[in-house]
Amino acid sequence: MQKPVQKRTLKTRARLLAASVEVVARNGYEALRVEEVVQAAGVAKGTFFAHFHDKDALMEILIGERLAACFDEVEGGAAPKTVDQIIAALEPIHSVMTSERYVFDLLLRYSGATAITEIGPIAHCFERYFRVVSGWLETADVRQDISADLLAEGVQAFAIQAMSLRFCALHSATTFTDRLQVYLEAWLTPAA
Repeated sequence: MQKPVQKRTLKTRARLLAASVEVVARNGYEALRVEEVVQAAGVAKGTFFAHFHDKDALMEILIGERLAACFDEVEGGAAPKTVDQIIAALEPIHSVMTSERYVFDLLLRYSGATAITEIGPIAHCFERYFRVVSGWLETADVRQDISADLLAEGVQAFAIQAMSLRFCALHSATTFTDRLQVYLEAWLTPAA
């Protein structure tokens, strides 16, 4: 039988998370240092590691929560019907995913694609992305010769590809949105 978590432990974890959010707001995700977090939370460094395996484990939670809030916002809107509307609807999510190279790298590592043993908040966000887009594509003005699920997998794959090229010096002349537009027009538009 698992022991119940003490209220003090939950409060300490909440303080660490709140302090982390403040540090990220000031300096960004990559610049966050564990020392800053524990100082802001008023706890010892060992306490941080009692709650989080490392900085990346903390970041998975912070980024996962931020993405979940974006999904809540996106799902609250009307279902987009066109490629332009789909890109615009996904913009808050893509904005977080491309906010920093560190964030994008972490997303890839924790997406589930790297055969991690535990499915965490980021992997759940990747699944949510697929479900949301698949639902939209069932009624959107897009090609109908393949399933909405397969179309959604393609949208997600093309978005990841466009993100990766955004951080590539060789391909920086084209914006993420412009590149995604080309990909999705080719993938979702019915053949003439």
